[in-house]
Amino acid sequence: MDLDASLGVSASGLRAQSLRMRTIAENLANQDSVADTPGGNPYRRKVVSFQAAVDRANGGTGVKVKSIQNDQSDFVKVYQPGHPAADAQGYVLRPNVNGLIETADMKAAQRSYEANLNAIEAAKSLTMRTIDLLK
Repeated sequence: MDLDASLGVSASGLRAQSLRMRTIAENLANQDSVADTPGGNPYRRKVVSFQAAVDRANGGTGVKVKSIQNDQSDFVKVYQPGHPAADAQGYVLRPNVNGLIETADMKAAQRSYEANLNAIEAAKSLTMRTIDLLK
């Protein structure tokens, strides 16, 4: 694998993890968002999935975002009869976002992002050493 291919693979990882971190941040920002209407559905957690992407031009295999889907797990029901979003029985549906899970996912995405940055830095360092040897 040549330098362009390795940089392309790392760059695709950076793009994918960046989108994953933005999606997680959106989930965290909306973890307390409830419906506007009584008995309506609140914010639904989003999950990013990836797939391998072959770059035929330089022979590298990177990663790309396959889809961003809504998590179909159940909403949490909380009894709050005075709340404007409460249904006829007094229950409010809360988003299916768990702050602990989102924080763990964010940490994993951050580590992957850092690993791709380190790979780019290593490729840059090798290139600079090669140029120094040719002087």
